[in-house]
Amino acid sequence: MPPETLAWYQREALEAVVRRAYDHSPFYREKMRQVGVSPDDIESLEDITRLPFLTKDELRGKPWLLLTCDKKDVVLMQVSTGTTGGEEIYMAYTWNDYLLNDLSPRYTKLFPVGPGDVCLNALPYEMSTAGLAFHKTFMDGYQSTVIPAGKGGAYSTPAKTLKMVRDLRPNVVVTSPSWSMILAEEAARGGFDLTSLGMKKMWLTGEGCSPAFRKRVEKLWGTTANYFYGSLECGMLGIECDAQSGYHLAQAHVLMEIVDPKTGAPLPPGEIGEIVVTALLRYDSPIIRFRTGDLGCLETAPCSCGSTLTRFHMKGRAFDQIYFRGKPFSPFFVEEFLLRIPEVGNWFQFVMPASDSARIKIRCELADGVQPSSELASMIANKMEASTGLLFDIELVDHLPRPTAKATRVVRE
Repeated sequence: MPPETLAWYQREALEAVVRRAYDHSPFYREKMRQVGVSPDDIESLEDITRLPFLTKDELRGKPWLLLTCDKKDVVLMQVSTGTTGGEEIYMAYTWNDYLLNDLSPRYTKLFPVGPGDVCLNALPYEMSTAGLAFHKTFMDGYQSTVIPAGKGGAYSTPAKTLKMVRDLRPNVVVTSPSWSMILAEEAARGGFDLTSLGMKKMWLTGEGCSPAFRKRVEKLWGTTANYFYGSLECGMLGIECDAQSGYHLAQAHVLMEIVDPKTGAPLPPGEIGEIVVTALLRYDSPIIRFRTGDLGCLETAPCSCGSTLTRFHMKGRAFDQIYFRGKPFSPFFVEEFLLRIPEVGNWFQFVMPASDSARIKIRCELADGVQPSSELASMIANKMEASTGLLFDIELVDHLPRPTAKATRVVRE
């Protein structure tokens, strides 16, 4: 869409969603009344800042809070994975919101999938959104073939998944960074070369990782691995292109703001703050100005891929930041420099000390064929200090547990 057409569409969509929420949701109507705003006050996209924020705490344990329709119209209930702590968050979907409005078959440059493609969906199907959402998009939105492999469930073991990969030879895969590595290890044990599949495309989602980790995944799978960003509450938010320079915002589906995490004041493009999302196609369970708890910044400069969609850059989750000697660090920042060291394997933990003055411990496996030694541990510690300015102790281990849920990189002693 030309920018002016997109802006018109987003304004119309915003007005429709706000009107629906005000007229049919006692929860939203009361929130708007408390700040003295009504749907008639929303005359431009900039007026979105007049609306109140929606927070995770308001949603916890309240499955029907956001409904603007009768409960009998709900066809799907999904629940949060629990990674942010606290009571569960539920999202209710009607047929219209989930299937008719939420499919994304118009981002074809960023999501080049179609009939004839065989898509390995190695994401969890239980309770939350990831597996079922991609299943719906691959099959109903793009008419491609789906292998519902799942991730870490009773039947979706690495061995069973690899058997399906051998037999069906997918050319598209979507999974999490850690599970892609687990499947690669299973393939190596079975003497199967994943690069022989000639993969067309890979998407990594469900958990973050550093570019250095991504490069290792790409080498093992023999394809470009792009990031995909979404959430239970907001649905699809961004798709990375092959330039791998930020997520392209799904602007037909969402409005994104960046605000100061402490004051809630809007921040201009380029400044890092909390990501706030309004869903433009969610009418029966509206999401208006939802504070995601994720950190990022917007970029309006053109992308080399040719897409005119606004980009945003993820900077991690606010609660995942490593606070050391009073300063916050993203674990992906530390991971990036760790995995640039070829002697370090693919599995590691950052063990945070009880005292703020103590060193951070890196517990890690070594790459295949590398022998542990005190000299090697010192070398890794020195390189990490030179790269990050932080002090580390290195603990070299033979094996770390493999996660079946989301990978936990930061642990407390």
